[in-house]
Amino acid sequence: MALLEIENLVVEFETASGPFRAVNGVSMKVHEGEVLAIVGESGSGKSVSMLAAMGLLPWTAKVTADKLTFNGRDLLSMSANERRKIIGKEIAMIFQEPVASLNPCFTVGFQIEEVLRMHLGLDRAARRKRAIELFEAVGIADPAERLGSYPHQMSGGQCQRVMIAIAIACNPKLLIADEPTTALDVTIQKQILDLLMKLQADYGMGLIMITHNMGVVAETADRVVVQYKGRKMEEADVLTLFENPKSNYTRALLAALPDNATGDRLPTISELFVDDQIEGAAR
Repeated sequence: MALLEIENLVVEFETASGPFRAVNGVSMKVHEGEVLAIVGESGSGKSVSMLAAMGLLPWTAKVTADKLTFNGRDLLSMSANERRKIIGKEIAMIFQEPVASLNPCFTVGFQIEEVLRMHLGLDRAARRKRAIELFEAVGIADPAERLGSYPHQMSGGQCQRVMIAIAIACNPKLLIADEPTTALDVTIQKQILDLLMKLQADYGMGLIMITHNMGVVAETADRVVVQYKGRKMEEADVLTLFENPKSNYTRALLAALPDNATGDRLPTISELFVDDQIEGAAR
């Protein structure tokens, strides 16, 4: 049984000019211990698909699906209270822009201990002990002292590690990492990716990596879902995708990589791909 299973997911937002379909019939599944990458350029519906699965979209969003289950439980039929018991405990997400995602009014220690209080019911001493252990696990130096820091007192890389610590605090079965290396320098990006893969292996979590970086996909993923304009273009294991992509859009993504450049100028995706040339796209 798949850990997360999505069939024909549609997400629409009401606008002044009528409904806007941000996700159009996307289907995918991820199993325990598997790394699934969702790749595509900005605006392809990657993050919206996962936020819909978690029930974190605003009230203006209309979410429908033929199937949307987590660990065999129907997420669409759950009440808000039932979902809150799962989100943050069994399904966790590392959001984009860690500095913006953390509350600037509270210390990072308070924010991670709040998760432990809400979901695990730990007392104050146990929360502090667990928070220190988590900070150590994600490589934050002087963890006991850092618990008293505010987000603005930490670097972008440190804030990303705090976000990861919060996400794994309750040993989730599924971790969703939304562009976890955005806005970080190359050295820190490598450290964060290595940390995520180590934690995924240590905890045996299912991991969904949302990214537009094909290099990250090649290093981390078991399977890949390619999205464009809210649609799934194709799905394949990582080796098959790189060696024999089926859709024109995937071929354009790969051809736009610096390593694949054939001239003095790197081509853009729009130059390589025309929307009406989609062939064999997975619907």
